[in-house]
Amino acid sequence: MSGQEIERKFMVRKAGAPWRSRAFSASRIRQGYMAVTGATVRIRVRDDRAFLTIKGPSADGGMSRYEFEKEITLDEAQHLLDLCRGGMIDKTRYLVRSGAHTFEVDEFHGANDGLVFAEVELGSVDEPFEKPSFIGPEVTDNRHYYNVCLLANPYPQWKEEVPEEYR
Repeated sequence: MSGQEIERKFMVRKAGAPWRSRAFSASRIRQGYMAVTGATVRIRVRDDRAFLTIKGPSADGGMSRYEFEKEITLDEAQHLLDLCRGGMIDKTRYLVRSGAHTFEVDEFHGANDGLVFAEVELGSVDEPFEKPSFIGPEVTDNRHYYNVCLLANPYPQWKEEVPEEYR
């Protein structure tokens, strides 16, 4: 897949973890990042599949950017993950339908344990969507919520900045 990716990110209310009961799918994801300038290069293993993803810079606060993604073998992914520096992102992704859209709710483990946020992919920057009740304030333009930034600045270092109901 390649083309323009348009996504928005949101805090998720923690009370009762309602996204779990509404999820139609859950999968474990491990991912690492290559050190490059001007793009983000990610290697991801999601359950029993692996992907190489290259994302370009965003000009609109992180809402949209070019994305290229290609499925690779698990063996290729392991070799590429060995080249990644700075640690791994480890999370469980829950897929939750809301109206015509699917929200991806990521619950982090390891160095970012306790962090939960959601993303929704859109066809255009002004496309309307229906927010599930557990969705909170938008954080699309907040770099703390970029997976690649979580490696250098893990959640425990800025957790106190997050309102209590989202911790």
